Amino acid sequence: MIGRRAMLGTTTLGSIVAAFLPATGSANLEPRAPEASDKSVEEVAAAIDKLRAELQKQQTFWELEPVRQQQKAFLRAASKLPDFVEVGSDIWQQVYDWHVRYQQPMTISRDNQGRLTIMVMSTMVIMRTDLTPNYVGLAYDNR
Repeated sequence: MIGRRAMLGTTTLGSIVAAFLPATGSANLEPRAPEASDKSVEEVAAAIDKLRAELQKQQTFWELEPVRQQQKAFLRAASKLPDFVEVGSDIWQQVYDWHVRYQQPMTISRDNQGRLTIMVMSTMVIMRTDLTPNYVGLAYDNR
C-alpha cells in the first residue's frame, strides 16, 4: 500500500516538473529539454550561491569573526589572548546576539568611563559608540 505522504509528494513533484516542461502535441511525443537563456542560468547560479553562503553562515560563528581576527593577531604576537578589544555598536550587538543565540553565559558590565563591555573568552569587548558602528580596534593588553 502506498503511504499518503509518498502519494502526495510524488504528485506535487510531478506537477512542478510538468510546469517547466514545454507542452507537446500528440504528433511529437519526444520529451525536450526546456530552453534556458544565459541570463536565467546566471540567476539560478547566483541563487544557489546565495543559498550555499547562507547555509555556511549558519554553521560558523560569523558574529564573532571580527573580534576573533583581532584575538588571533594578538595571540600570534603576544602568545596570549588580549585583555581588551574596542568595537563599534554593530559589532558589539553581534557579539551579544551570539551569546543569546547559543545560550552562552554573558558577563556584561560597564568600564570606568561608563562604556558597555561583554566578555568573549578572556577578552573584554568594549563598545565605542563614538566610532563607526562596524569599527573593530586593535586588541591590547592591560599593561
